[in-house]
Amino acid sequence: MTQEVRNLGELLDRIGSRVGEDRDRISLGMILETVGSRSFGPLLLLLGVILLSPLSGIPGMPTTMGILVLLIVVQMLFYREHFWLPACLLRRSVGRSRLEKALRWLRPMARFIDRFLQPRLRIFIGGYSVYLVAIVCLDMAVITPLMEVIPFFATSTGAVFTAFGLALIANDGFLALIAFMLTATVFLFVINNFL
Repeated sequence: MTQEVRNLGELLDRIGSRVGEDRDRISLGMILETVGSRSFGPLLLLLGVILLSPLSGIPGMPTTMGILVLLIVVQMLFYREHFWLPACLLRRSVGRSRLEKALRWLRPMARFIDRFLQPRLRIFIGGYSVYLVAIVCLDMAVITPLMEVIPFFATSTGAVFTAFGLALIANDGFLALIAFMLTATVFLFVINNFL
């Protein structure tokens, strides 16, 4: 059984272990296998990091990540113990050099963010609050394909998913509050520009 990811640096290290293998392309399924597919927090963090990185500029990537978040959230709300994801999405892959570049870009950010993570304000991240996080992420997943219209704007949904994923794995309610505020900002942008 895969040990739980505890911070952003550990997530990037696990993805990096796949990049270290002798392969030209790394599939999403391989990365998910490395991270583990039993916990909502690490999966949400992984999909958020992909959207937060330069990989979000790949055509179709934001929509794919939005669909995956949607599938994971729905299964979580139905108390699934193990998340099922369709093979057609898991086969999506990225070139090794592109993934290495994204990891290099993300590592300084991970070192900075991980210093501030700590268990606090658990009322905003524990118990039924997890379901509120899931519902907010479901709403964000639905609007993620809209973000693809504006190049690299999907990074804003990636920031929300990343913040909620980190909040869940670190039991950091303060970070969850920041993620809720960031969500409100993204929704205001969507309302002003798309509706």
